[in-house]
Amino acid sequence: MQNKLKIIPLGGLEEVGKNMTLFEYEGKILIVDMGIQFPDTDMPGVDYIIPNYSYLEKRTKDILGIVFTHGHYDHIGAIPYMINQIGNPPLFATKLAKGLILKRQEDFSNLAPLNIKEIKREEKISLPPFSIETFPQNHNIPDGIGLLIETPVGRVLHTGDFKFDFTPVADIPTDVSKIASLASKDILLLMSDSTNAEVPGHSLSEKTIQENLGVIFEKSRGRIIAATFASLLSRIQELINLAEIFGRKIIIEGYSMKANVEIAIKLGFLKVKKDTIISPKQLRRLPDNKILIICTGSQGEGDAVLMRLAHKDHRFLSIKRGDSVILSSSIVPGNEKAIQDMKDLLAWQGAKIFHSQMMDIHASGHAQKEELKMMINLTKPKFFMPIHGSYYMREMHKELAMSLNVPEKNIVIGENGSIIELSQEKFEVQKEKAPSTYVMVDGLGIGDVGEIVIRDRQAMAKDGMFVIVIVVDSATGRVKQSPDIISRGFVYLRESKELLRKTRQRVIKLVEKITSSQHPANMAFVKKRIREDLGEFLFKETNRRPMVLPVVIEV
Repeated sequence: MQNKLKIIPLGGLEEVGKNMTLFEYEGKILIVDMGIQFPDTDMPGVDYIIPNYSYLEKRTKDILGIVFTHGHYDHIGAIPYMINQIGNPPLFATKLAKGLILKRQEDFSNLAPLNIKEIKREEKISLPPFSIETFPQNHNIPDGIGLLIETPVGRVLHTGDFKFDFTPVADIPTDVSKIASLASKDILLLMSDSTNAEVPGHSLSEKTIQENLGVIFEKSRGRIIAATFASLLSRIQELINLAEIFGRKIIIEGYSMKANVEIAIKLGFLKVKKDTIISPKQLRRLPDNKILIICTGSQGEGDAVLMRLAHKDHRFLSIKRGDSVILSSSIVPGNEKAIQDMKDLLAWQGAKIFHSQMMDIHASGHAQKEELKMMINLTKPKFFMPIHGSYYMREMHKELAMSLNVPEKNIVIGENGSIIELSQEKFEVQKEKAPSTYVMVDGLGIGDVGEIVIRDRQAMAKDGMFVIVIVVDSATGRVKQSPDIISRGFVYLRESKELLRKTRQRVIKLVEKITSSQHPANMAFVKKRIREDLGEFLFKETNRRPMVLPVVIEV
């Protein structure tokens, strides 16, 4: 009886980001991607979320290698936080993805050197029992690939992030014939990007975006400030092209954007004339109509360049009346308020703002409905698995596949941690699961911030913190002095004297009641009772639930 292939997504199902999938056969493991997810607004203090690697920690000798589909952080960003935990296996990446991986690794000099091999966009990688054939895919970063994974049970086609763009910028057009050629050998399973599965039609070509941006360049008489994602290299190339056409010089602002542009130019993925990009010092000598500033901050991030300009907090730039500000990106859900506030501040200072709801100056890097249908029609898979997206996105993608005659019983939605078994006859989710709880990165800590810590932070952010310090005479059990109170984010002490008086009286009475009945008293029990009693009392008085932290000192 033939063994089954296990497919275990550790991220990328249930969210957009944190992409990582394992393919396991007879104990040998191939990994595709290792990305981060940015935290939700209800995760204060958290820098990133990474896939849960518990399943791999004791299986480091079984890991054959990690293949990366492209250089976005939601596919490569978890490497520094996970690679040592899983035995530093070989990495396989195209030239640009490799360059971005190595650049980021410079910030983690304490880690062992990566074992990374550069691959071409059309190459065969042998990692028995797997054989991987790569093929070019269009996205909004150059050098992206899809994967045809030959396994002992059949062929699996993993699209990576993709769209069909026949007139791209900074990349080659989609090679439909290559995908059709790969599919001619029968695809057992198609795993396809679902990010835009609910969006009708066909995604815009990057050439169209450049033409629309050109209209703004033609009409603008002042400086142009264009904000986009730091990794959206195709858009940056379009802006470079237009600057050179309209005789503008460019400065690049934003740490991550500068790093990405530097690598992309060095590796030949961005084409720019020698004197087009200038230094801030040279900027002062130019008239406004000869200047283009490309920067980060299109999402209203507080520490990004465009928001610092909006707040008049940039070290050498400020908004001028007559500036044209281009927001060339989609709005990431949750950022609507920050972006609106930023637009208000920029407009108040005299800037004219252009964004994608006004005109087509942004295109997604992900296939829309008609392109997703095209991928299914080209590959004609027996089984289908939507990947890269929330549950709803993947359900929409499932419906598309069913409309193209893929039987519902042959489609698996799955979730992070699902162990899914594939054979020639069956494709089904098993009862057993791999650990998939959030692993949060907070400063230097990896995984040491869990649900309890986040819940505490949420409580402090919502209703504040209330600290009460009680000094107890160890001989008599009596409170020696009036307790000290510290309030942060709960009440202003100077305006709450009556509440504080009642609180002190209540705590003294409670402590002395406990110590008189059990002396010497268990101070852990005393603190617990203070926390419970004060929590109830403060809620009754204020209808708020601050985090109560009792400090009991015996002298």
